[in-house]
Amino acid sequence: MRAVVAEDLALLRDGIVRLLTAHGAEVVDAVGTGPLLVDALARHAFDVAVVDVRLPPSFTDEGLRAAIAARARTPGLPVLVLSQHVEPLYARDLLADGGGGVGYLLKDRVMDVGRFVEAVRTVAAGGTAIDPEVIAQLLAPRTRDDPLHRLTARESEVLALMAEGRTNAGIAARMAVGQKAVSKHSASIFDKLGLAPGEDDNRRVLAVLAYLEHRT
Repeated sequence: MRAVVAEDLALLRDGIVRLLTAHGAEVVDAVGTGPLLVDALARHAFDVAVVDVRLPPSFTDEGLRAAIAARARTPGLPVLVLSQHVEPLYARDLLADGGGGVGYLLKDRVMDVGRFVEAVRTVAAGGTAIDPEVIAQLLAPRTRDDPLHRLTARESEVLALMAEGRTNAGIAARMAVGQKAVSKHSASIFDKLGLAPGEDDNRRVLAVLAYLEHRT
């Protein structure tokens, strides 16, 4: 697995590089500014980019914008974004193209090595990994017209685990139910959120995007 890392804090950047290297990844570039990230994404062949949302010189959303632009040029380009705080708009923007290979984690998760490495590998493999804390803040319906009102508690749990990037088998193991039950809940979620039949992988991403769009 080849990776590009973008983080302005040198110690954290070095830590991420060491962590990825220790788990079998080859870090082809590690940068600390928005312009350098743009160059790295265009110049290197890689399997996943781990990108801080806020990078110099503006310290606003340069990392995110560079990642979105790169995905526009290369649809499905795997990008895992790191953020200091829960910012639903950033998560929504990242998922807006409806493709896989995306992730949004709080920086604190880097300290949980197992969870972080799992998220990196999930995104590199074309999956979706959204931070559980982001999900927790987004799942509560805010208006009577919110599609999430239609979901049962069990379906909401499945959607939350789906957003973490778990497969049906992983969701079944976590909930201690059979995969058929998970498939049934998933089908019901897609139906209640108005997602037409199609490839389930794409509908999983769209389901996550559906509730992100209703949180901003």
